[in-house]
Amino acid sequence: MFQYFPTNYVWSLSTMIALTHGGNVGEVDAMCAPILEAARAGDDPGTLAFYEAWKGGGDRLITLAEADLQRGHRLSAGEKFGRAALYYGIAERMQAHGFEARLQMYQRSLELFALARQHGRENCERVEIPYDLGPQDIASDVAPPRGSAELGAARRSAGVHLSGLLVRAEGLAPGQRAPLVVVMNGLDSTKEMLAKSVMGTMFARRGLSALFIDQPGTGEALRLQGLPAVHDTEVWASKVVDWLVQRPDVDPLRIGALGVSLGGYYCPRAVAFEPRFACGAVWGANHDWRAVQQARLNREGENPVPHYWKHVQWVFGARDLDDFFAKAEHMHLNGVVERIRVPFLVTHGERDRQIPLKYAHQTYEQLVNCPKKDLFIFDASTGGVEHSSLDNPNNAGNQIADWLAEQLGGTVA
Repeated sequence: MFQYFPTNYVWSLSTMIALTHGGNVGEVDAMCAPILEAARAGDDPGTLAFYEAWKGGGDRLITLAEADLQRGHRLSAGEKFGRAALYYGIAERMQAHGFEARLQMYQRSLELFALARQHGRENCERVEIPYDLGPQDIASDVAPPRGSAELGAARRSAGVHLSGLLVRAEGLAPGQRAPLVVVMNGLDSTKEMLAKSVMGTMFARRGLSALFIDQPGTGEALRLQGLPAVHDTEVWASKVVDWLVQRPDVDPLRIGALGVSLGGYYCPRAVAFEPRFACGAVWGANHDWRAVQQARLNREGENPVPHYWKHVQWVFGARDLDDFFAKAEHMHLNGVVERIRVPFLVTHGERDRQIPLKYAHQTYEQLVNCPKKDLFIFDASTGGVEHSSLDNPNNAGNQIADWLAEQLGGTVA
C-alpha cells in the first residue's frame, strides 16, 4: 500500500481511501504535506491537525464549486462538491467520539454529497427504508454529543429508518426488474464512501443495481438515528429485503449481498439467516472478530481508525470496554456459515494487516452446505493485497463484480 505517512498506517489508510474513492492526488498531497511531522507522533495525537488540513481542502473546493455555479457550470461544480464531501467525511472519520465538531462535519458532508448528486446528474438516489423498533432498541446514549440528542429525538418521533444510496443498473428498459447487490458497510465506512469506490460503477455496468446501506452502527444509522451495531445482522438485513422485494425495479429472486471489511462478518450472517438472498460475497473475511479484538488489545495487527477503543464502544453502544467485549463475544461465524445454502464468495488480501488471512480460510472451509463456494486470495500478481484491497481496489473489485454478475444473471461481456 502506498503509505503517505511512512510511520503511520492509520493516517495512510485514510489517505488511500481518499485516493481510491474519488480524491485528487494533488489535492490530497496539498492537505497531507503540512502534517507529515504530526503523523510521526502516532495514530491518536495530531488528529485535530488532520481535521483542520482536510477540512481546509474541502473548504477550498466548496469556494471553487460555488464560483462554477455562478457561471452556470453545474457539472464542474458537482465534481468539486463530491470531492469536498469525501474530504469532509475523511476528516470526520479520523476524530474521536466526542469531538465537538464531528456531528456538524458529518451533516455538512451529507449536504455536499447531495449537491454533487444533484449538479452532477449522478445515477445515485437517496432512499429511506422503514426500520421501526421499540424504544428499548434505540440506544440514545450512543448518539454524538453537542446538540445531537434533540436531532435524534426528532428523528425517532418521525419513525426510525435506514438510509441508503440506490445506484440503478445501466440499460434497463421501462418496467424491467434488475438483480441487485446490497452492499454492507464495515466498522467505520459509510454508504457515501462505498458508493464513491469502484463499486459505484462496476455493478451498474454489469446490469446489476446496488444498494449501499448505512446499517446500524454506521453512517446515519449511528450518527443521526442512534442505532448501535448488533451481532444478529438478520434483524436489519431482513427489513432491507422486505423493502426491496416490494420495488417494481428489483427482481426479488436475484438479490445478492456483499460485505466489506467488518461486513465480512455481517454479510455471511445475513445470508445464513435470511433465505431470500440469492448469493453472498465478502471483500475481506471477518470470521472471528471477537478474536481480532483480543489481539488488538495485545497490540497485534493494525487499527482502522484513531482513538480505536472509544470508536468501537460508540459503534456498539457499550457503556465501557468490558461491556464492549461482552457484545463482541457474539461476533464470530462458527456455527453460522454452515447454514448458508446459496453460492458464496470469500476474498481476502494476502497481506491484510488488520484481519489475518487465516480467517478467510476458516469461513471458506465452514461453507459446507454451499452449492458453489469460491475463495479468491489477492496477491502481488493481482494487487489488492491489503485490507479490503485498498492498495488496488480496481482489479479485486472487478473480479468480485464479475462473480456476482455471474450468479445473479448480469453481464460480464
